[in-house]
Amino acid sequence: MRRRRLPFLTLVVLALAVPASARAASVPGGTAAPYVAETPSARPHAIEGQDGRYLLGGSWLMRLDPADAGLAQRLYAQRSTAGWTATTVPSAWNAGDESQASFLGSVAWYRKDFRLPSRKRTLVWIARFESVNYRATVWLNGRRLGDHVSGYVPFELDLPNVVRSGVNRLVVRVDNRRPSSDPSGAPGEQPAPPGGWWNYGGILREVSLRAVDRVDVEQVQVQPQLRCPRCAATVTLRANVRNLSHATQRVRLTARFGRAPVALGTQAIPARATATFAGQLVVKRPKLWSPAHPSLYGVRLAASAATGRARATPAAGYSLRAGIRTLAVDRSGRLILNGNTVVHFRGVALHEDTLSNGPVMSHADRLRVIALLKASHSTFLRAHYPLDPDFQDLADQNGILLWSEIPATYQLPEADLGRPLFRTVALDQLRANILANRNHPSVAAWSVGNEMASAAGRNQASYLRAAAALAKQLDPTRPVALAFAGHPETPCQAAYAPIELLGMNDYFGWYTGFGGNIADRDQLSGFLDALRRCYPHKAIAVTEYGAEANRDGPVEEKGTYAFQEDFVRFHLGVFASKPWLTGSVYWALQEFRVRPFWGGGNPWGAPPLHQKGLVRLDWSRKPAFATLADGQAKVRQYVPLRAGR
Repeated sequence: MRRRRLPFLTLVVLALAVPASARAASVPGGTAAPYVAETPSARPHAIEGQDGRYLLGGSWLMRLDPADAGLAQRLYAQRSTAGWTATTVPSAWNAGDESQASFLGSVAWYRKDFRLPSRKRTLVWIARFESVNYRATVWLNGRRLGDHVSGYVPFELDLPNVVRSGVNRLVVRVDNRRPSSDPSGAPGEQPAPPGGWWNYGGILREVSLRAVDRVDVEQVQVQPQLRCPRCAATVTLRANVRNLSHATQRVRLTARFGRAPVALGTQAIPARATATFAGQLVVKRPKLWSPAHPSLYGVRLAASAATGRARATPAAGYSLRAGIRTLAVDRSGRLILNGNTVVHFRGVALHEDTLSNGPVMSHADRLRVIALLKASHSTFLRAHYPLDPDFQDLADQNGILLWSEIPATYQLPEADLGRPLFRTVALDQLRANILANRNHPSVAAWSVGNEMASAAGRNQASYLRAAAALAKQLDPTRPVALAFAGHPETPCQAAYAPIELLGMNDYFGWYTGFGGNIADRDQLSGFLDALRRCYPHKAIAVTEYGAEANRDGPVEEKGTYAFQEDFVRFHLGVFASKPWLTGSVYWALQEFRVRPFWGGGNPWGAPPLHQKGLVRLDWSRKPAFATLADGQAKVRQYVPLRAGR
């Protein structure tokens, strides 16, 4: 693979753009402050996953490498801490740096020295990264373990050379560079971080270790089926069990769904092999999950293992919380919840961004977002990427439906959709998202793309078929979705045939579009009706609408609070006049950083801030927040089916 070299001027700017906090962490002579190996602690949150997990938090080291010289310097194998600065993980190396160089990205190295929390020789260890943006290469004790491309989805690596009684050095090289010729994120020779929001680089979510005793329970799927709203539910449980030992293991896997036991069978699994287990149970009187009543069931899987004729002993466990609910699009193009409720959701969008920590939100931050969702009468949330696992759990608990989207295809041109490398990254990202999040009842749809060419070419059509087939193979219980930019001149798209839920991004009356095609907001109503005629059997929602606002001023002046209020009020009124409309999402709940020179259609913008948000980064609300809340409160978002006929 060819590596791109940054221009000399960019390298100089990058070297000067090291955040002040990082520079302050170094001591004279370039030697980092005292740094000692730590023993990881147990996980703080009960998110879905295996037993034996330990959080690799605490103190880390970080080192910027704008010249990309670290590989030649063998930073992955050095014992010395000279030249490294103290940091924490999760973190973005460029949080707080709003320069052009920061947005273009760099190479940064992260290092964690740790001791194992257990020295048992029978244990195998696995490292899990919830999100590294964008290209990651991982070493342990100088040995290269593997690579991963794309942020916002998890990946795991076995640690075959872990030191049991001493210090281990985990080193991660993170590369979030963009093509320097186009800071908006135009594609180059290989997929780059998406260009629709700030290019934060680093280890953006938690890192954990997992101890495995002979076998590991993986890829757990809890799949409910409900034939009618008052019928008994059939719940299918599937899981893979991987034998990490050097001998054949006789494995028995059992489960509990709530209080009900489920036998998943016994299999002999050869060394280093994987077997799939499955079982079913019937829940006679299920408590259905819905936004009004987000009922959850505790699910527990336990594996016992033995070699030869030895007695089986406990070996592995896996815990999660699941819900029983169905979401489907009927022949009339309605999104139906639990077989008896027509969905007309109202909601907002979210980009994870904070004043000081960039994309790294705390649990308290996420609770504030949930409170804002409830205050705005939002029952639906869209993001351009899979959200943090902690937020997904909060959505389950609070009855928030999620539009779960992959960012790899954001505004991806037709030509790149035909390139095998780009397509592979997109499908791998979709697979990782579904495998990680399919047990969350809050996930309403798998979105396979956003704002690709509105007139789909052959490559896009081929990609949509492949992505929809993959989504249905991994999870047939949810609609496959796609978001596209609304343009009146675009004809009906045959390429959308595999898509069940279409999201139209609506900026009528804000942007001018091509030749002024969306400048007149009064064209919105007719365009929505035209979409309905194009796709009578698909669910159709508005997945974006919004206007920038950062100052007082007259209602007719773009960028004023009065204009934003009027914009929200008008669009909600149009949506309310379409009884067939599945839902709407305001873009966005909170301000976030986009890119240098961003104006967003505001004649007096404040780059890099995206100021369509109704809530500022300091959590203060703009006047239009109340306008949205009042309008959404008037909508009956979940209507009994008999009333929706």
